[in-house]
Amino acid sequence: MQIDRTDKGILSELQSNARITNTELAKRVNLSPSSTLERVKKLEASGIIQQYVTLLNTKKAGYTCITFVEVTLARHGETPVKNFFKSITDMDEVLECHHITGEGDFLLKIATRDIPHYDELILHGLSALSNVQHLKTSVILSTFKHQTQLPI
Repeated sequence: MQIDRTDKGILSELQSNARITNTELAKRVNLSPSSTLERVKKLEASGIIQQYVTLLNTKKAGYTCITFVEVTLARHGETPVKNFFKSITDMDEVLECHHITGEGDFLLKIATRDIPHYDELILHGLSALSNVQHLKTSVILSTFKHQTQLPI
């Protein structure tokens, strides 16, 4: 799907506020409401718009310990990697999982209520996985930039 200037405007506005009404969105991108809705539906159908979400303030939601964990597997290949993915999919605290280059194999972003909760997840969750060889944790002390919008 080709994305033109108007589509970029729609995407930019929706990334800023996905709850914007179609009428307001149409005003901001200088289209009729029906044309705007049609374009949004096409962007959704093409997969460019993947989903709509509500972003929470982690601390106010009770998650005061956010970490990045580099995971190194003992064995590689299709089956061990699939088993790892399946295991972490069942861990609600794992917010993101990225297959990476470098010394580690995966980078996880994890949210826990506090350090004891994190300790429990590591001891009884990640470290307990049979194929996990090494974990390296970085605790987030503070965040200066957290952006979810892609530059369009």
